[in-house]
Amino acid sequence: MKIHHFDLGPCRPLGGRLMDGVSPGLVARITCHCLLLETPAHGLVLVDTGFGLRDTMRPTPRLPGWNLALLRARMDPEHTAIRRLKKLGFAPSDVRHIVLTHLDFDHAGGLVDFPHATVHLTAAEAEAATDRRSFLDRTRWRPVQWGDTGRWQPVETRLGRRGGGETFFGLRNVREMQGLPPEILLVPLPGHTPGHAGVAVKGARGWMLHAGDTYFNRDEAHGDGTPPPLVGAYERFMADDITAQRESLARLRQMLRQPVADIAVFCTHDPVEFVAMSAWSESDYAPPIAADGGEAAAEVS
Repeated sequence: MKIHHFDLGPCRPLGGRLMDGVSPGLVARITCHCLLLETPAHGLVLVDTGFGLRDTMRPTPRLPGWNLALLRARMDPEHTAIRRLKKLGFAPSDVRHIVLTHLDFDHAGGLVDFPHATVHLTAAEAEAATDRRSFLDRTRWRPVQWGDTGRWQPVETRLGRRGGGETFFGLRNVREMQGLPPEILLVPLPGHTPGHAGVAVKGARGWMLHAGDTYFNRDEAHGDGTPPPLVGAYERFMADDITAQRESLARLRQMLRQPVADIAVFCTHDPVEFVAMSAWSESDYAPPIAADGGEAAAEVS
């Protein structure tokens, strides 16, 4: 399985290192880290879709204006899944499955660009998103992005609903998905949204876990547990249940401390993790040689 890493929602909020932990100036960098999986027998699989083509061409009223202004999202059609696929020589119809960490507007915008793909998500996320009860719910979940919800394949991951489920490096209630190989798993990590999940993928170098928005900055999972103050404040504001989110993050940190946890874990919005994971995955394959004799750049936006 070949794995591509795409930034399908680059943002440049103000705040510098107070937002992303690394930028020296006033402007920070926030990514929307999505995956394209080339599977041998199941076609192309997207893990999250970032902003969609229609989002970039007409952000309002499709998307929440105050979020876009705060994050200073770059509405660039070239940073959409459909355009990135076409550059690789694929057609939209080649995408047969989409696996969502959750349905937030910056993760599900491209659903309508791939109308023939089966969409896999947790049952809890599907139920909560269709209810949209609170102001935050109506802000984060945008039905105009979804297309035909009849192609959704909700997966029950809640404890007690379908037994104890399988475990994955100590994480509970992990599920396989119908029509997808066992090398792609849905890992419940609720809190950011009611049905938020990670997506585990086994590639040439072993397992990786796309942890979605379980955390926003690498220090939360791999460091001292404290995010930069501005991104931490945004993370708390956007959490559906901050206690549940912290519990999910605690489980990730416990897993990463285990000597046998031979797994790469990354989130959606950390720019350092995005660059590191792009290079890590690309090192499995012999890169083309550029005309000047150097290696061609990896597929990093």
